Amino acid sequence: MEGQQLKRSKVVKIDSRKSWEHHITDATKKGKLVLVHFSAYWCMPSIAMNPFLEELASTYQSILFLNVDVDEVKEVASKLEIKAIPTFLLMNGGDPVNKTVGANPDEIKKRINYYVHQTHSQKSI
Repeated sequence: MEGQQLKRSKVVKIDSRKSWEHHITDATKKGKLVLVHFSAYWCMPSIAMNPFLEELASTYQSILFLNVDVDEVKEVASKLEIKAIPTFLLMNGGDPVNKTVGANPDEIKKRINYYVHQTHSQKSI
């Protein structure tokens, strides 16, 4: 392990409603898309998706990636009507624009690409 540095996660862990509001407000002001991974520490499909999300966060650096444990931040999960985990919620302007339920990397990537291209084409108009 010598010479290896711990990589800092590019996915922000949300641990409170206050933290959630701060990050969503900041992303909205900056015009950033947000991908939220609603997960639970005991959910194996959620855990299995973590490396994929880190990879996405490295690839799509203009998107804010958040991780919300539904047991830790129940208020946020309840408000957004998260009924199954993992759920991936794409948000734009502070509002949900797309929801993917289940661990489906290809579908998540496809939906991100759709919204990334949509927002880029709107900016060039």
